Amino acid sequence: MRLSYPTNIRIIRVPCSGKVDIIHILRAFEKGADGVCVVGCIEGDCHFKTGNFRARKRVEQARKLLESVGVGGERVKMYNLSSGEGPLFARYATEIVDIVKALGPNPIKRFKKNAA
Repeated sequence: MRLSYPTNIRIIRVPCSGKVDIIHILRAFEKGADGVCVVGCIEGDCHFKTGNFRARKRVEQARKLLESVGVGGERVKMYNLSSGEGPLFARYATEIVDIVKALGPNPIKRFKKNAA
């Protein structure tokens, strides 16, 4: 089955969503990402026991931090789904792209352009 999701999504695979640290999320914005979406296992069904709970906590921390510095916490989202839910992944990918498009470009990019 071929899935159709926005082409401006860049997928970075990790062994577990629990391996995504807050610094990875923040660095994505520093490098110019307009939004970040972390997709983890269904809560309570993580192969590594609590990885998806750690990821959710880190995403929430990143949201708060991005909100406090004026970037916008709604640019970061976490979704939970199983590996067999490809169509749901495509729907989530479209959802995050629509959210980010409505918010506009990452404000850090504008700041970097003006500083250069």
